[in-house]
Amino acid sequence: MTDGRGETPRRTGMTEKCGVVGVSLNGRDAARPLYYALYALQHRGQESAGIVTHDGFQQHSHVEMGLVGDVFEEDDLDMLNGAAGVGHVRYPTAGSVDSCCAQPFSVSFKSGSLGLSHNGNLVNADEIREELAAAGHAFTSDGDTEVIAHDLARNLLEEDLVRAVKRTMGRIHGSYSLTISHDDTILGVRDPQGNRPLCIGKLEDGYMLASESAAIDTLDGELVRDVKPGELIVLQEDGAGFDSYQLVEEEHTAHCFFEHVYFARPDSVIDETLVYEARRNLGRKLWEESGVETDVVMPVPDSGRAFASGYADAASETTADGEPRDADDDGVEFAEGLMKNRYVGRTFIMPTQDERERAVRLKLNPIKSTIEGKTVTVIDDSIVRGTTSTQLVQLLKDCGAEEVHVRIGAPAIVAPCYMGIDMATREELIASDKSTAEIRDEISADSLAYLSTDAVAEVLGKERIDLCLGCVTGEYPYDIEGEETDRDVSRPEVGEQAIHADD
Repeated sequence: MTDGRGETPRRTGMTEKCGVVGVSLNGRDAARPLYYALYALQHRGQESAGIVTHDGFQQHSHVEMGLVGDVFEEDDLDMLNGAAGVGHVRYPTAGSVDSCCAQPFSVSFKSGSLGLSHNGNLVNADEIREELAAAGHAFTSDGDTEVIAHDLARNLLEEDLVRAVKRTMGRIHGSYSLTISHDDTILGVRDPQGNRPLCIGKLEDGYMLASESAAIDTLDGELVRDVKPGELIVLQEDGAGFDSYQLVEEEHTAHCFFEHVYFARPDSVIDETLVYEARRNLGRKLWEESGVETDVVMPVPDSGRAFASGYADAASETTADGEPRDADDDGVEFAEGLMKNRYVGRTFIMPTQDERERAVRLKLNPIKSTIEGKTVTVIDDSIVRGTTSTQLVQLLKDCGAEEVHVRIGAPAIVAPCYMGIDMATREELIASDKSTAEIRDEISADSLAYLSTDAVAEVLGKERIDLCLGCVTGEYPYDIEGEETDRDVSRPEVGEQAIHADD
């Protein structure tokens, strides 16, 4: 992977799109609530799952490779004693895919025990790991989560809990939302730019932290608010409440816009915005910017559904030229034209080119009556490599579509993500070196249009500088070696002076 300037950016740590949760309860064990919350976050990671609890005397852990339902048996949950704990589901996109990197990561040391769950990616993990290893720390994985755990454990030998967390935050650079158990105390930490989501929930008998509010809903809880960028949340013992410490403040945030576009559950509220409504409003903007009059608009299931709904809704109000519709003109019809086979997962093996070309037919089957003899607009959240879009356009034309117009509810992806979303390298990204017109021709669509970055910022109610748009602009909110940044940032210094500097 090169950056277009002949340089090779260095990926440090492990890019992970994951789900984290932490609970502190009064009078009942945390294991089952954590288990149910992880089920609600299963879409954020399918490689491994784990829970760490503490009963006031000792830490208990069960972490394995696999889906939540496969990892935990009834007996496993019965052994996870204690009213406080953290959980994790993991989807690694770089680094080792084995049990050594499964989370929560546990460590015991002189001042107690830690369980740490991490969503995100550090860009200076290798430097910190090398320094800690030189100081005698033994590492069992190549993951950046273990780096955070070792650094925090070291600081806890010298500082109280809040100052130890602040010191670690001053050393690590990148995106992170963390849930941490320090003995039976549960912590939540969000990086100073707020790149990855984390929220606080109130339960009947306690409080919780989770990557998404859907996990709080699953436990019949109430969303309190998002954890603020740079904030430490400490859940009080016995679920009595929580304490807040604003440890770091930055001028600008770097919220990941792709959480709203694709990754998060539609029923989650992230940064005070319901994801489903955000996607519908992005679809409305897509019509306003690039609407095309066709017989029918259809989503690519399931990711394109909310976009297509908003697009069709806006099309019922105005023409593609922006003029109000006549009373007898209903606009573009919204219809389901593709049915998804939910039993073909992402790990389905297609070793030959012929089988790869058949992949779309394995996953999607057209509804002929919706498509045959009609002009069609098909809406999705993104085009990455272009292979699926090419096959999809051909599938619709083979089914009798007269025209196929493709609309994308996000800007074109031109660069990789270093912050925890699964993106291809520049060489694999079709938009990294091709214009929209060239991509249109390559996928054989009659027209193609993406949503603008300005529209994304407007819908999310943010200034562009407060969003992470690295994958669609090539400019990142962090100092990443070999890449451009869209702001004045620099990595924290790593070394003895940084460790022992006064707060």
